[in-house]
Amino acid sequence: MLGSRAVMLLLLVLPWTTQGRAVPEGNSPAWVQGQQLSQQLCTLAWSAHLPMGHVDLPREEGEDETTNGVPHIQCGDGCDPQGLRDNSQSCLQRIHQGLVFYEKLLGSDIFTGEASLFPHGPVGQLHASLLGLRQLLQPEGHHWETEQTPSPSPSQPWQRLLLRLKILRSLQAFVAVAARVFAHGAATLSP
Repeated sequence: MLGSRAVMLLLLVLPWTTQGRAVPEGNSPAWVQGQQLSQQLCTLAWSAHLPMGHVDLPREEGEDETTNGVPHIQCGDGCDPQGLRDNSQSCLQRIHQGLVFYEKLLGSDIFTGEASLFPHGPVGQLHASLLGLRQLLQPEGHHWETEQTPSPSPSQPWQRLLLRLKILRSLQAFVAVAARVFAHGAATLSP
């Protein structure tokens, strides 16, 4: 079933990525396409769990490298209905920063070496979907200044399972909010 989703994703993404943009000349985001891709991304994020039993993640007091610098969509980002109506660029830039961050994590050594992580597996499809939505948000000739997203430092094999779980849970929360932003934009801001 995920194979047909990947084909559908490619069919959705290719027309806009071949043009190099999804934010048309008038700087109005392609809300409907963003809604479709973000919903697809949500579905993939929730289906990308690795095969294992129930695992409770331990609560940590301080921040570590998987939570330090994790982008969150916050009130000041303009992702609320009024902020989107007034100027959606701040919100879309924040979403773009988050997509770049998670794209780097999904491409790191944390997500290598297991069958479910290969390019046609759930995590590989998730990575491709992130790339598609990121490209949709990147206007042609316009490069948003992104906060320097550090590349994750190499992980130890014994750390990877826990890191994967933490990253996937954090990504699920991020894409759920992003999907709500695009759903609102498609419903109220599309021409």
